[in-house]
Amino acid sequence: MSPAPDPRDGATVTTRRIVRIAAAGGGAADDAIAVEGALEIRVDGQSLAVTLRTPGHDRELATGFLYTEGVVRHAADVAGAVERAAACDDEPDIIEVALAAGTPLDWSRLERRFATTSACGLCGRAHLDSLRAGLRPVDAGFRVDPAALLAAVAGMATAQPGFARTGGLHAAAFLNAALAPGPLREDVGRHNAVDKVVGALLATDALPVAAGVLWVSGRAGAEIVLKAARAGIPVLASVGAPTSLAVDLAAGARMTLAGFVRDGRMNVYAGAERLGIA
Repeated sequence: MSPAPDPRDGATVTTRRIVRIAAAGGGAADDAIAVEGALEIRVDGQSLAVTLRTPGHDRELATGFLYTEGVVRHAADVAGAVERAAACDDEPDIIEVALAAGTPLDWSRLERRFATTSACGLCGRAHLDSLRAGLRPVDAGFRVDPAALLAAVAGMATAQPGFARTGGLHAAAFLNAALAPGPLREDVGRHNAVDKVVGALLATDALPVAAGVLWVSGRAGAEIVLKAARAGIPVLASVGAPTSLAVDLAAGARMTLAGFVRDGRMNVYAGAERLGIA
């Protein structure tokens, strides 16, 4: 069973007039295009980050980002969130997150006051050490059968309505301990799609998880491993390739990292023992 499309996904796609050229000739046509726009995340009135994202699920994006940055740990840490559309095209949309009274926030510790892009969730990091801040080993008890995992993710390609229309969106999805599909989110930024999934899990107080799989449609970079590890997700399955830093971080967090998970096969780069492979 594939995750059901979310009715709030309407903001992910727009159209533009193009000229389509092929061997048989050319002509004007309307083409579906993935929407990309800036979002400023503010916490208690203070600007924390600006990210280029696909509009929709912005509260999940903001709260998931705050969770993976260690700012919040529980749904109750967030007192509320107010979204404001940009006043003009040259300004970002804004989401104002209010923390619950008593939620600690050490601004001096937060080095990540930067503008991220849809290509990279790590732009603006001051030091490589900040990547590993708060990284702890995930729960070692979860085990998964490789064949069951491959079967569970086989339908993901058909569960991405925005990608089906545009070819320009990444996706991330969570599968629970029984490999049943949970939230699936799309975004122009792969790290944003992961934050949206983490935000959806946070909203149900399901974090950190001790069992389950994070599936991502693109490559597995270091930022994706870090977000999965901080959410306690023990298995990361990627359609594309991992990077060397992603492999090292996954091994350090005792995560299982699998790449090229498609067409009934995968490469396991870390944590093979969780799949019953010595």
